[in-house]
Amino acid sequence: MNIPQITSIDNALKIYYNYSEIGNKEIKSLFGKLSSATVSRLKRAVKDKMNEADIPSYGMHKINTILAFDTWGINVFDLESRWKKINELNLV
Repeated sequence: MNIPQITSIDNALKIYYNYSEIGNKEIKSLFGKLSSATVSRLKRAVKDKMNEADIPSYGMHKINTILAFDTWGINVFDLESRWKKINELNLV
């Protein structure tokens, strides 16, 4: 599955730490402009893993944030280290 590039490290970390579940709004914020079909494809991949792992969803149209980042290959620890380095070098 092709995963779009995130829009920014700051935004990805905010979404990861602020939401236990995410929906279309957060997914579009994370990846930028996406078609509804792409958002659905991304969510479907996570929903499948949620079903396999028996992880319940608290919102009908939401997906688990931690599992979503894992499914999409977004390494939060790598993002955090990059964010710290960017701030150390005053590249913000």
